[in-house]
Amino acid sequence: MAKVRITQVRSQIGQSRPHRGTLRALGLGKIGRTVEHDESPVLAGMLRKVRHLVKIEQ
Repeated sequence: MAKVRITQVRSQIGQSRPHRGTLRALGLGKIGRTVEHDESPVLAGMLRKVRHLVKIEQ
């Protein structure tokens, strides 16, 4: 499976509870933190939800 690198670039302060929960589930929570996940339909849905808070690289 292809790996996706996700970096948080904006703060979760002021965001809705579901958006904060999605960031936590991705393993993020602080600006600048980067994680790698396998590409999947579930991950794509999570990233679509918080795309304004993260930077996504293939």
